[in-house]
Amino acid sequence: MSLSEARFHDLVDATQQALEDLFDESGLDLDMENSAGVLTVKFEGGAQLIFSRQEPLRQLWLADRSGGFHFDYDEDSGKWVCEKSEELLGEMLERIVWERAGEKLDFDEI
Repeated sequence: MSLSEARFHDLVDATQQALEDLFDESGLDLDMENSAGVLTVKFEGGAQLIFSRQEPLRQLWLADRSGGFHFDYDEDSGKWVCEKSEELLGEMLERIVWERAGEKLDFDEI
């Protein structure tokens, strides 16, 4: 079953807030901006992650220098799953943050 518009926005809002909290508590040298539903995380050295909502598709999109990734929400697992690779958002973020910042963060709850 497809997510309702309200449920989709609630999920993206909660995910973006959880990401902001996790990055805030990480101690990493980074800047964050959340504007009009787009969360941008800028790492020292210029790398950035951009999280945006794609309402018509009910997807959360992640842009990184390695590419663009589209995530669908799986109600059974309660996780965002990459449409192409089936990798969980949290797993992908652990890998990307390690590559960009050299730090291991725990994104299990994302």
